[in-house]
Amino acid sequence: MNQFYFASGSRKEAVAKVWLYPKANNDNWKFIVNNQPAEKYFGRFDLILLAQQPLKVTNLLGYFDVKCEVKGGGKSGQAGAISLGIARALVAYQPELRKILADAELLKRDPREKERCKYGLAKRRKSFQWTKR
Repeated sequence: MNQFYFASGSRKEAVAKVWLYPKANNDNWKFIVNNQPAEKYFGRFDLILLAQQPLKVTNLLGYFDVKCEVKGGGKSGQAGAISLGIARALVAYQPELRKILADAELLKRDPREKERCKYGLAKRRKSFQWTKR
């Protein structure tokens, strides 16, 4: 397992470092997140599917062992960060996959962030109750 492909991805406040290790034999493939199996770490099947989406789109689901370190944010943002990191690592592995991943919009970083609180307002956009009399 000397050869690997590395990339990082981010989503909201989450930042993920992703390593892809090509498999030499046909044993079960591993998807490790913060030194735990992904099923145990996320606990939700839809987040695992979100993180694995670049591998499914390129039909490389069993070809790599995936190791991730992710910090910050919530579980959903972390799964999105891992997905972007896997997509970028696949482009490092084989540049011809860029077209497939770009058509599936998996190489775009989602720019949506938490909106800041404004002074004079109760929340981000909510204003205080107004009374006429």
